[in-house]
Amino acid sequence: MKYAVSFLIVAVVVLLTASMVNGEKNMEYRELTAEEESVIVDGSTEMPYSGSYVDTFEYGLYTCKRCNTPLYRSETKFQAHCGWPAFDQAIEGAVLMNPDDDGVRTEIICASCGGHLGHVFTGEGYTETDTRHCVNSISMNFIPGDRIETAYFAGGCFWGVEYIFDHTEGVLYAQSGYMGGSLANPEYEEVCSGSTGHAETVKVVFDNSSVSFRELAMTFFEIHDPTQVNRQGLDTGTQYRSAVFYTKEEQLTTIDELVSILKAQGYEITTQVNPAENFWQAENYHQKYFDNNGGGASCHPRVNRFHRE
Repeated sequence: MKYAVSFLIVAVVVLLTASMVNGEKNMEYRELTAEEESVIVDGSTEMPYSGSYVDTFEYGLYTCKRCNTPLYRSETKFQAHCGWPAFDQAIEGAVLMNPDDDGVRTEIICASCGGHLGHVFTGEGYTETDTRHCVNSISMNFIPGDRIETAYFAGGCFWGVEYIFDHTEGVLYAQSGYMGGSLANPEYEEVCSGSTGHAETVKVVFDNSSVSFRELAMTFFEIHDPTQVNRQGLDTGTQYRSAVFYTKEEQLTTIDELVSILKAQGYEITTQVNPAENFWQAENYHQKYFDNNGGGASCHPRVNRFHRE
């Protein structure tokens, strides 16, 4: 029932998604020290070679210190010998570039909270992108790779599922997409036809030191009806089926345990559980749909099936 609305707002949403990275969750800014505020809010620059991340190249993810939005992947970091962390590419849509007050340089800021990150330079020839994001260490936090985990949940319309997970503490980002089908790079209309076998799926990347897969999976079983077959409410078709695509055996064990708990309560669980396959990101206008258009996730009301307080 959501197709017609989608096509009418494509042009508007594409423009909005270019400037909006995260929603309300990331508007809950952490309290800054005076030194952090001087750089992030007032736009000053830390002393060269004084930052924590100048010479670190551990696998992981760099996030905005003020709002926790993911900014840079460690794979894009390189040694520029300039005194500050250098990246040749930001995560898509994570940073904005504005003319600096000095009239010469280009400032980079967090697209979510507007916090000052540093400056961007081109034409230096360091890497194939010919781009250097020169970022203050103090503007970022680093999440080591062993704390970053990915889960995939299909629970009907991905707009609401994405919204709820993207606004869950410990989730770094959530993306709407397609999984479980036979066609590579499927388009929305093809998935909606039911001929590709894909389910509308949400990729959830999270910090497992802040939130566990078990907690996320419990949320999943509470924000949709896992007893319905190939439908959620008025949305019908195999693309709306209930499914979990696990990325490691520990996730499978957790899902089996939670399903057993629900079955013991009398629920006839129909959720499909399969290993994760190729995840195809959905079109831009589907990403952060409710953040960009309002309305919240009313299509996914939460039911306390695990009797949590």
